[in-house]
Amino acid sequence: MSPPNPVPARTLTSLTGEPIPVPDPTLLTHLQFRRFAGCPVCTLHLRSVVTRRDEIRAAGIREVVLFHSRPEELRRYAADLPLDLIADPERELYREFGVESGARALLDPRGWTTIARAVGAELSGRGDKPAPPARPDGGRLGLPADFLIHPDGTVLAAKYGAHADDQWSVDDLLTLATRRGAPGSPIPTTSPKD
Repeated sequence: MSPPNPVPARTLTSLTGEPIPVPDPTLLTHLQFRRFAGCPVCTLHLRSVVTRRDEIRAAGIREVVLFHSRPEELRRYAADLPLDLIADPERELYREFGVESGARALLDPRGWTTIARAVGAELSGRGDKPAPPARPDGGRLGLPADFLIHPDGTVLAAKYGAHADDQWSVDDLLTLATRRGAPGSPIPTTSPKD
């Protein structure tokens, strides 16, 4: 698995209709591939990102978050997140970046504790929010992935998740941004095969 390198410049449309340049012309882009809209693990992870978004922005990083869900599903579950959210129900970018699906998303024991914690958080704090979908767009077996992209399109770092909760933490992201190096330096890529 490997991302395109350099990443071709393009403009995506956010859930709010805003044009989102990828890569961002002046900031590092953290391109996150999440699972489906309403995924409790994704929601828990993105709440940690939102909590620290000022630190992330101060490090010169723009967050761009993709879901393999239709826009209406994404609005239903995630419209309150103050992030650039992108719907990719046809998984075009998932394929381009080599982001996969697999039973290990849910079957890998390393993710079970977080899955239980995320489901518990959803159940206890849902209020009037809808329950996670019984049949999510694109299925339940999507795997997460993270890419840190320089404004010139160079992929500075990549991570392909081995299970549903295998993604960079905010601390991981900030460390990578600090040590990002120059475009053209080796790309640290981690994948389930590592």
